[in-house]
Amino acid sequence: MDALVVYESMFGNTKQVAEAVAEGLATRLRTEVVEVGAAPARVGPEVGLLVVGGPTHAFSMSRASTRKSAAQQSTQPLVSQGNGVREWLAVLGTASAALASAAFDTRVAKPRMPGSAARGIAKRLRRLGVKAAAPAQSFYVTGTEGPLVAGELERARQWGESLAASSPVATA
Repeated sequence: MDALVVYESMFGNTKQVAEAVAEGLATRLRTEVVEVGAAPARVGPEVGLLVVGGPTHAFSMSRASTRKSAAQQSTQPLVSQGNGVREWLAVLGTASAALASAAFDTRVAKPRMPGSAARGIAKRLRRLGVKAAAPAQSFYVTGTEGPLVAGELERARQWGESLAASSPVATA
């Protein structure tokens, strides 16, 4: 496995984006997609590119309180029901100085609100000493529970392809 995509998703939109990004990555890299609750606490040397995504809640990454609020709003069980990306990053260990990363989020398209989970994720990854392979990326939903804005899954797939093409770990 050369690329690992870790996501947190409440209503399934971020999961869909993560899977589309992984499709793009898989054009050149061996890729695994993992929900944050099943993500490893340590990323080993076999991973050259770590892609992390989550929903934007209250201008940043989700917290226990915002996940509780999402659960109360939802008519279906949440995709990610335990800790989120924020908690996972707080305990994450990495084994390779060559590890590169990319961060993404989902957020409501209109009105465009300030703040971004992706920027928070990217900042946490930098603090861990992981270099950014690309700027943080946002993908848009039409409302709190979605769905994704038309074309966003294709844009996510293309972003994954561009990450793979620029990755030094590509197996082309």
